[in-house]
Amino acid sequence: MRDRYDEWMRLALDEAALALGSEDVPVGAVVVDDSGKVIGRGRNERERLRDPTGHAELVAMRAAAAALGSWRLDGCSLVVTLEPCTMCAGALVLARVDRLVYAAVDEKAGAVGSLWDVVRDRRLNHRPEVVAGVRAQEAADLLSTFFRSHRDVR
Repeated sequence: MRDRYDEWMRLALDEAALALGSEDVPVGAVVVDDSGKVIGRGRNERERLRDPTGHAELVAMRAAAAALGSWRLDGCSLVVTLEPCTMCAGALVLARVDRLVYAAVDEKAGAVGSLWDVVRDRRLNHRPEVVAGVRAQEAADLLSTFFRSHRDVR
């Protein structure tokens, strides 16, 4: 299964790279159905859309819900290059995503174990499987490059 996660994360990293030419932080996500087909893609678009909810995870989940014709993402995996924040972690729980696969840890805003652990909170009615650290160094390098270049400009 690890090979599939690597393959799916490569697709999420490709989405993240598409944000590099913008002011958006390069985070990418894909939603994969239970047959392994990508049904949603997204990258951060907060700056481009001037939308506080324009996180990669939410963009990908909206696309997946539209493809399925349902807000329920039962049987789906969300694959994202950065540990989700509280908003995105809450959304994936509410959407009933079966599995979360993420790359880099977000020590400043992560809600899947770093600062909070929203997805494993026993008080919630759904808890997805979590697979962390898939291609983490590649995702971290992409983020480091972005932030370094933005610090140098300012």
